[in-house]
Amino acid sequence: MRHRKKFNHLGRKKGHRSSMLANMACSLIYHKRINTTVAKAKALKRFIEPLITKSKSDTTHNRRIVFSRIKQKNAISELFREISVKVADRPGGYTRVVRLGNRLGDNAEMAMIELVDYNDVFSHEKKQKSTRRSRRGSKNTNESKSSNELASNAEETSAAKEAPAAEEARAVKDSSSKKEKPSSK
Repeated sequence: MRHRKKFNHLGRKKGHRSSMLANMACSLIYHKRINTTVAKAKALKRFIEPLITKSKSDTTHNRRIVFSRIKQKNAISELFREISVKVADRPGGYTRVVRLGNRLGDNAEMAMIELVDYNDVFSHEKKQKSTRRSRRGSKNTNESKSSNELASNAEETSAAKEAPAAEEARAVKDSSSKKEKPSSK
């Protein structure tokens, strides 16, 4: 029975597996995003997230613990200097696994694993809310819309100027017709 044996061996011996995960972790630290299979991405996620948590407090002890798992000084210095500053307020969940489909050669499920805070697409900055537009009008760009608004405002003002003149003309016509009616009797 293999009860409580959840660890994915990835079809490799321990030495090969630990070296592979350490190299993939270094690549992820350097490039912030790598493409690999889904199984390796999930294993890498379990491998690197505790290391990123350790990097939040920059002590000699934590550096030695991380160095025992990742044997590259440059990767560790980048992890403790740049990445730990960026993820300081995040309480875990530093990586994201995005499935990409199947590989052409062997139909293996591919995935992209990335550091969440270095993603440009899913930024947390809120966009400016755009104004609500009516669906009745034509879909114009802002420039043509502004010129259309100016034209409609000009028409309204000219119509407003013409309206009192038209009312005065009607009033004069009505008053003259009233004068004529009593004279006709």
